[in-house]
Amino acid sequence: MTGPTALFQGLTPLAVRMRPTSLDEVAGQSHLLRPGSPLVTLANPEAAARAATSVILWGPPGTGKTTLAQAIARSSGRRFVELSAVTAGVRDVREVMQEALTQRDLYGQSTILFLDEIHRFTKAQQDALLPGVENGWVVLIAATTENPSFSIISPLLSRSLLLTLKPLTDDDLRMLVDRAVADPRGLSGAVALDDEARDALVRLASGDARRALTALEAAASLAVPTQDEDDDEAGEDGEDATAEVPMITPEHVAQAVDRALLRYDRQGDEHYDVISAFIKSIRGSDVDAAMHYLARMIEAGEDPRFIARRLIISAAEDIGLADPQALPIAVAAADAVQFIGMPEGRIPLAEATAYLATTAKSNAAYLAINAAIADVRSGGFGRVPVHLRDAHYPGAKRLGHGKGYVYPHDAEIGIAAQQYLPDELRGRRYYEPKALGAERDVQARLEKIRRILDGER
Repeated sequence: MTGPTALFQGLTPLAVRMRPTSLDEVAGQSHLLRPGSPLVTLANPEAAARAATSVILWGPPGTGKTTLAQAIARSSGRRFVELSAVTAGVRDVREVMQEALTQRDLYGQSTILFLDEIHRFTKAQQDALLPGVENGWVVLIAATTENPSFSIISPLLSRSLLLTLKPLTDDDLRMLVDRAVADPRGLSGAVALDDEARDALVRLASGDARRALTALEAAASLAVPTQDEDDDEAGEDGEDATAEVPMITPEHVAQAVDRALLRYDRQGDEHYDVISAFIKSIRGSDVDAAMHYLARMIEAGEDPRFIARRLIISAAEDIGLADPQALPIAVAAADAVQFIGMPEGRIPLAEATAYLATTAKSNAAYLAINAAIADVRSGGFGRVPVHLRDAHYPGAKRLGHGKGYVYPHDAEIGIAAQQYLPDELRGRRYYEPKALGAERDVQARLEKIRRILDGER
């Protein structure tokens, strides 16, 4: 069989074929690949004969952990052995260690042991790695998507460098997709890629290179005509009636991933429109609409930390003291997303969204700080009252600082009648709580406080 269709027959997956053969081809992770960095040093063939430090690569799926390990092994000339913590046991580890020791002593060749998903290893299995790592029989490159502080034993952590990988940027993914379309190892130019289809692949990948290339391959197989279609389009002389290269469209991408494609640009109008609708739905107490817009952002690959930050702002701006638990819940959701990542992070985001949308609302604190800032910016401020000024530095008391100050804890009810605002702003009110939720109690208490401060009872 000849033609584009042949490119998709009997080949290993595109994501595997397109794995870089050297660190120069690796996309992203520039913070780990600077000259002189541990990974670059490991890949240096001149350093292969010397002892090297083992490394633990921690990062989300599809960020290049396996790719880095294989590229380092190829570039350095080291022997490469790969184990998966899902299937390997203590016996397998010991066999690798013994063979690595033999290779080193008899042939002078060092071994890179790449251990995928090391967090799945038990303590006993991780203990089996220690002699080989400590004595330099192998250079361990371990990969994990879980926090190593909780999933890897301390002795192994102390003998290794912990390196954190970041999700690939949109530009990184665009470069990878375009390279895969053109590269002979990939699709070899047998298809073209529509700009909108490229953007859709990048959005769907959410920083995961493997996901982007897998979706590209599936979309390409849909775009390339089948053999029957080739025969139908052939001319009477048996030659192809059209020389045009098949184009991958957004429709092909949608069919390939079996998912409707959202129109959503993380730097464009849709990004701002959807987050605006999300916050306004929370403010308007429409939990169903808020959940809809949250789902749109998650499915479009929006940065979950951005969503979490907006939830925190909403809790402080739109809810305030009407529900003092709103802000801690929003902050807790942000911490949870940072800790567990996606896709599980959608759950605390949804919980916080539901809580904020359905609780009592008050923007009184928001209005108070805005009004106070407006006064300050317009020159509405004066000298701090003398009795409130600092009286601790030398000579302050001679100036009358602190004279007449009443210590509130000495007052019978913990509040003393005295002036706190400058003379120019005396009587100015900024915070006006609303009779909503928990702020209703604040409103009643504040009325009493202000009467006492003004010398009334």
